[in-house]
Amino acid sequence: MLKDVLSRIDKRLRALGLSESAAAKKSGLSDSAIRNIRRAVEKDPHKTGGVTSSTLAKLAPTLKTSVAWLLEEAGPEIVEGNVVDHSFVPAKLISWVSAGALSLPEQAHDDELEYAPTVYAPDLDPAGDWIALRVDGDSMNRISPHDSIIFVNRKDKRLVPNACYIIGDGEGGATYKRFRPPNTWEPVSTNPQHQPFVLPHGVEPDIIGRVRKTILAM
Repeated sequence: MLKDVLSRIDKRLRALGLSESAAAKKSGLSDSAIRNIRRAVEKDPHKTGGVTSSTLAKLAPTLKTSVAWLLEEAGPEIVEGNVVDHSFVPAKLISWVSAGALSLPEQAHDDELEYAPTVYAPDLDPAGDWIALRVDGDSMNRISPHDSIIFVNRKDKRLVPNACYIIGDGEGGATYKRFRPPNTWEPVSTNPQHQPFVLPHGVEPDIIGRVRKTILAM
């Protein structure tokens, strides 16, 4: 909950002898940034949202800790150095996505994200709008094997040759494919049964977001 994040911010402020306004300004935020979090908690002690990962990514180096520790007390409390912490960017694991033919995942609405489990990945843009999906199928298994977790930036929809995306079919279905200009979407698979598909001329793909990382538990 947000009050737990604020409690950890306060703990680091006390440890470093910093005021909330000084820490916020040193982090490149408005001097009321932490005070605004405090006001949100006072208004609703059970509030779950209210602070972005980009805000925490700016605060974490000033507080000599990590985004993961501020969010969920994951990892070490003290992280020395002044490098912006791009490790352990959080994403809600909301669904699975077919890596084969278009199929209907159990997609969660944005207002349900707070109930979804949180997973983390290193070296992602903290300003992104991240969701995580579990891959079902083998049509992308050279990049993302079956049951791996992919991290999708919903803010990144610009088409780049050879980049990978989650695209929708306009009816709630989604698939994971690599883009080839002008409008071909291909598998990256060891299974020769999977074939590319081409959208008709003039049909714009429904880009849900760009896939930037795959994680597979061993």
